[in-house]
Amino acid sequence: MPDSRSGGNDDPSQQYNGSDLVRVDTDQGVTNHGFYRDLVDEGIKSEKAITTALPPVAVARPLYQQEELNHEMRYSEPKRKVVREALDSVKGWSAQRCARSVFPIVGWLSEYSLKRDFASDLISGCTVAVMHIPQGMGYALLANVPPIVGIYMAFFPVLVYFVLGTSRHNSMGTFAVVSIMVGKLVLKYSSEGSGSKVLNDTLVGVGSESSGGGIVGPIEVASAVCFIVGIMQLIMYVGRLGVISFLLSDALVSGFTTGAAIHVLTSQIKDLLGLTLPPQSGNFEVVNTYIAIFTDIARANWAAIVISAVTIVVVVANNEYLKPIVAKRSSIPVPIELIAVISGTLISRFVDLNGEYRIKTIGHIPTGFPDPALPDTNLMRSLLLECFPIAMVAYAVSVSMALIFAQKHNYEIDFNQELLAMGTSNVFGSFFSCLPFSASLSRSMIQFTTGGKTQIASVISCGILAIVLLWVGPFFEPLPRCVLAGVIVVSLKGLLMQVTQFRQFLKLSPVDAIVWMATFLTVVLVAIDIGLLVGMVLSICTIFFRGMKPYTCLMENVPNTDLYLDVNRYKGTIDIAGIKIFHFCGSLNFATRAGFKTSLCESLNLNLTQEIKNSKRKDYKKKYSLRFLVLDFTALSNIDPSAIAALKGLITEFEKLSVKILVAGSSCPVYEMMTRCKLVGSDDREYCKVFPTIHDAVLWAQDATVNDSGQVSIMESESA
Repeated sequence: MPDSRSGGNDDPSQQYNGSDLVRVDTDQGVTNHGFYRDLVDEGIKSEKAITTALPPVAVARPLYQQEELNHEMRYSEPKRKVVREALDSVKGWSAQRCARSVFPIVGWLSEYSLKRDFASDLISGCTVAVMHIPQGMGYALLANVPPIVGIYMAFFPVLVYFVLGTSRHNSMGTFAVVSIMVGKLVLKYSSEGSGSKVLNDTLVGVGSESSGGGIVGPIEVASAVCFIVGIMQLIMYVGRLGVISFLLSDALVSGFTTGAAIHVLTSQIKDLLGLTLPPQSGNFEVVNTYIAIFTDIARANWAAIVISAVTIVVVVANNEYLKPIVAKRSSIPVPIELIAVISGTLISRFVDLNGEYRIKTIGHIPTGFPDPALPDTNLMRSLLLECFPIAMVAYAVSVSMALIFAQKHNYEIDFNQELLAMGTSNVFGSFFSCLPFSASLSRSMIQFTTGGKTQIASVISCGILAIVLLWVGPFFEPLPRCVLAGVIVVSLKGLLMQVTQFRQFLKLSPVDAIVWMATFLTVVLVAIDIGLLVGMVLSICTIFFRGMKPYTCLMENVPNTDLYLDVNRYKGTIDIAGIKIFHFCGSLNFATRAGFKTSLCESLNLNLTQEIKNSKRKDYKKKYSLRFLVLDFTALSNIDPSAIAALKGLITEFEKLSVKILVAGSSCPVYEMMTRCKLVGSDDREYCKVFPTIHDAVLWAQDATVNDSGQVSIMESESA
């Protein structure tokens, strides 16, 4: 048990053996009552403290300096043998291990049970396929490409992800935010008034002559974007940059996706109202779109408004009222989106909404698979920089969803493998007129809640969608666009409701709230890609500035213990005569060394430079004494040579004031760096002593005070 002298008192019940530096408690802490009586005597007992009788902790051990402890425990700095480690890692590889690493399907498919898993995957796959049809067509329109492209995306790249992906529950395909980002590039780079590339001679539109005649259709632009995004993700995989997604903080992702949802909502208003508006591109698109809407609001199609309203009411009523009731009885939800799409198609077919009420419909939908074609290489140089935000967003959203499901089902997600899977899938999909794909929040949750076990569910979904591509597609040609717009708007509820998270961020961390609001406003008012850039810069800045302002405090002793606590937060601690303890939490490096010295001097209420000058004056007077300063490095993550050089200078300055600095609680890497930089263990000069714990340093300082006949003191002069 620690000596009461640490609290500045003399207790005859405690004995100190100076020969072996061991303190032994002879009677303190024998019973809980005695333990709490000491707390009462020190004036720190609370009613809560005595509600539970806890046993005392009694420890008797030598007082250690770090070098003594290292010698006694046979410490040796580990030596990394890079070549040997590389050879060992190569030897450990086998064909089977390589196959499992590159093709995760080899691992989980061998454990797949038809009896246990297939029924769940079958139900989940069928349910998700039903969702793919309306979402795929609707989100393809967001990207300003033909609706059938959304079905292609749910088929071609998903087959590749099935083999290479590590998430067993993500539903890959179209995603609203990615579609709207691609749509901006399609509007920007596709030729004015051009149609789409002819796929299997069935997709109507103006033929593309991008390689010869200069006409570039929407699908050419979208395919080029998909190819570039895939290449970027593969480059990130080669560079093992999977962790780059963690630069996207929760506040950034929330603010960004909420702002992007505003873009999606805005893009659908023209279809909800039956308006024909000129496409908007560039910065301030949302603002310009609303100006155009209010300018032409008198031309709204009332039939389209009624159909949109009915669609929204029906889908919302299902989601808010019917869905919870059905969920209690069945894991399979009512496919209300598909019901709305089929109903709208049938009504439009029999009533001729396009001819009678001038309601815009989907139009021609081709059958069959598209012929593979190389993406337009002439566009790639122009698109290069603008594709990076899309690659980041698609990857970050997919990995975030994958982590959620992996934690619930106790399996691992390989971030770098996800880059390989998504990159390869996007490159493959670009040959079949696809957009960059990503995990869908809503479909992934449906795949999970309906019992999906593996990506076999996605393969089943692909099989059903193949039937749609081959035979069923033309059925949806009369589908009113206002019905799809209504379905899309309702699906945005989850993203739009994220606006309520701002209040939570503001309550927990004002800095994160600033990141959220700045990202959101920039995305909405300026542009999506600029908003993402602003959010990333702010997130990185918060990391930097938080690192520049580490947590520091003075610490004092908890009476009759070896514990030391922050004096600003704990009022029951007691000061130790002649000793101050400074706690530093964070990284001590070239960027934080000046702040370290400033925080230390502010905590001590000491102008170090002025005090050194004053100490040379003959009339110098001290207010109170300080002999030892203990630097608590238990929470120091790392230290670099420039910081150690600054620490040497600080030690020298305090020596001029006859104050000795002690270091306590440094980790092995920190101690090794201090040794290499000759802060400790040097034959030339010992700058400071290092101790394994704060209490070791305090006891050593007290012993030095007792044994030292000289009087060394300093803190504040009256003239300072």
